[in-house]
Amino acid sequence: MQAEIITIGDEILIGQIVDSNSAFISKKLNKIGVSVYQITSVQDDRSHILKSLAEAETNADIVILTGGLGPTKDDITKSAIADYFDDTLIEDVSVRKNIEHLWKVFIKKPLSQVNLDQALVPSKASVLMNKYGSAPGMWLEKNNTIFISLPGVPYEMKALITDEVIPKLRTRFKFPYILHKTFLTYGLGESSLAERIENFENNLPDFIKLAYLPSLGRVRLRLSAKGNNKEFVEAEMQKQTNILLPQIKDIFTGFEEDVSIEAVIGKYLTKKGQTVSTAESCTGGLIAERFTANAGASKYFKGSVVSYTKEIKMNVLNVSEALIDKYSVVSAAVAEAMAKNVRQLMQTDFAIATTGNAGPTKDDTDEGLGIVFIAISTKDKVYSEQFSFGNHRVKVINKAANKAFEMLQKEILKK
Repeated sequence: MQAEIITIGDEILIGQIVDSNSAFISKKLNKIGVSVYQITSVQDDRSHILKSLAEAETNADIVILTGGLGPTKDDITKSAIADYFDDTLIEDVSVRKNIEHLWKVFIKKPLSQVNLDQALVPSKASVLMNKYGSAPGMWLEKNNTIFISLPGVPYEMKALITDEVIPKLRTRFKFPYILHKTFLTYGLGESSLAERIENFENNLPDFIKLAYLPSLGRVRLRLSAKGNNKEFVEAEMQKQTNILLPQIKDIFTGFEEDVSIEAVIGKYLTKKGQTVSTAESCTGGLIAERFTANAGASKYFKGSVVSYTKEIKMNVLNVSEALIDKYSVVSAAVAEAMAKNVRQLMQTDFAIATTGNAGPTKDDTDEGLGIVFIAISTKDKVYSEQFSFGNHRVKVINKAANKAFEMLQKEILKK
């Protein structure tokens, strides 16, 4: 079974926003055995939308649209869909009640007609109720093709995909069982890793595929298996896991299972009842941001000090001026003092600290561009490592954050 995703909006085509919706939808569809044939982005233009709908109908069994369902005049997806289905728009009472509820409880302003018009849907559509916004999802069918239209607001779209679309597709169709297993590796590049496990890859069963997912400072290895017999697929996946692990044991840091390393760390800390804090200079709060992007992070992440200047390092983190003058702000000594002091300040079990030259200038230090010191503090010790992450600012910052998570995970697993 194949799907096509159509994103609607000039803001995507001019690069004003990044299309993250398609990635989320693709991942959700893949998990239930639906292959995405094509992803298309189109303008807020009636003829362009109608053309893309007609083309998608010939390509796919399921067509999912996102965007163009807002209350303003440039949001024309709904009327274009009605035209495509030779249909008219009618008011859906349940959608109107949902809109009135949202305005009464959350907006607390008078409802305008353009907002009430969000309750208009094609008469042939089945409504997918949007609990977080005024634009409903819509499900229509034509010539054995399912068309699903969803709002473009990411959190609204994600809720509808998870709570409405996927369950309805599962009820309607029988899908193969798909299993993914992702191995986190650090410290070896993609080409070297591929060379090391070439024989393993060549001997995989036909229904199991290996994918290399490199990013800054790490490579994820994803095994994907598909079959109709769940027990057989799971048994074979475990067999291949047992074969692969000894070959990567020196660089393997854990299983991702479609979650980030920071989420994996969060699970470890939560299970052990432990906490972490951060003191960030060159990473500018990125490590804290990645921790707090996960629901429930408050159970294990206490807080962060973004000590971007010498004064904050001294006045908030109590790093001595003498230490800074002797070693400079970009040094092992300062990184370790930051980690130790923030852990004491936040009263946590672990702490991470970063300080370095992300560029493009070196500021008040003799260290070269891309030099970063990362420190880990525990109740028993504090230590740091020095890294050289190149001369591209974004690359340096992201590599430093990834390496910090790697170091923390290794330290947690020692306990």
